[in-house]
Amino acid sequence: MEAAQSKNLVRKQIMLSFENIKKLERIAKDKHLSVANVVRMAIISFDPDNHNKDESELLDLVSSRLKETINDVVSTRKRLNKTLDAYEERGL
Repeated sequence: MEAAQSKNLVRKQIMLSFENIKKLERIAKDKHLSVANVVRMAIISFDPDNHNKDESELLDLVSSRLKETINDVVSTRKRLNKTLDAYEERGL
């Protein structure tokens, strides 16, 4: 962690279960990070305000893609029906 960032840090004691401590230590070891850094990253990724914003954006994207897909299906069905009608006119 950079020196500029460490000036803004505050020591805080928290209580965790033995299992959670072991998980933190394992994650930190696997990622080559400090336990404190893993906790900071978890807090940043858990931010409920940011999560709600992301969820809303994701729903908008899904809605938009679904509308595009429906329009593509409708267009494809129209072309398919025209093709089938043409085959029927030819007696195929």
